Amino acid sequence: MDLMTIGEFAARTRLSPKALRLYDRLGLLTPALTDPVTGYRRYQADQVGRARLIALLRRVDMPLPVIAGIVERPPDEAAEAVAAFWARAESASAQRRALVSYIQATLKGEAVPSYDIKTRAVPGRTLVTVIRHLHLSETDEFFADAFARLRGAGPGLDGIAGCPFVIFYGEVSEDSDGPLELCRPVASAPATGVPVTGVPGTGAPAAGPGDLASRAEAAHDEVFIRLPARDMTWTGTAPALDALEGWLRDSGRQPAGPPRQVLIADLRTAAPGTPAFDLSVPLR
Repeated sequence: MDLMTIGEFAARTRLSPKALRLYDRLGLLTPALTDPVTGYRRYQADQVGRARLIALLRRVDMPLPVIAGIVERPPDEAAEAVAAFWARAESASAQRRALVSYIQATLKGEAVPSYDIKTRAVPGRTLVTVIRHLHLSETDEFFADAFARLRGAGPGLDGIAGCPFVIFYGEVSEDSDGPLELCRPVASAPATGVPVTGVPGTGAPAAGPGDLASRAEAAHDEVFIRLPARDMTWTGTAPALDALEGWLRDSGRQPAGPPRQVLIADLRTAAPGTPAFDLSVPLR
């Protein structure tokens, strides 16, 4: 078996020895042989293709953990995974491009999107909730688990008053972990074992992370903007939030709590243009 030193392999693959050591440490590209005494690494010629693939994927800013899952797949599956990654990357780029345009418009004092802003009365009701500190990359897993748990808490309410909603006590991003609270209005007090909490203020609610809790919410008015499924992103909601803040300022009304997303449609199946959620603010 003809083996190459790390220097020779680096020259063949156009990767630095530092990168090769990193890929070895992460299990992405393990040398064919590592001397247990000296630690010298030796590579085979048939590892060149894998090394170059890793280098190319890094060129498109693919994270190393994602690459690890791709290089182990058969070629056809790997190609599909690369296509899926790039589709997500293009979607994220388009969202950032739209947000940059909005930022530029606000800085220049140019016209920004206008919305149909309405108010409505919300009756008093019982809420079952789940609260969590989490980052943006953790939200999909959280919602899948939390919705299943909330559905088992009891029968819901009809109409808009029965729609589940999310309260954002802080921004949820890769830098900020909220928290957020997923709430489901129910027709009666939940089953025994669900603790009752007080009404949260503008800070984090009192219930522990991941725990079901219940509370009574008093009747109130709220101001809202109805948005399509495609706007369930920071790019889509940021201008609407600004519009709601402008409405509050111009009307002299005071918010009774942080913003909410009232989920009026199933986001898993809603078409991009389908009205899917109301961005709302409860009013004093």
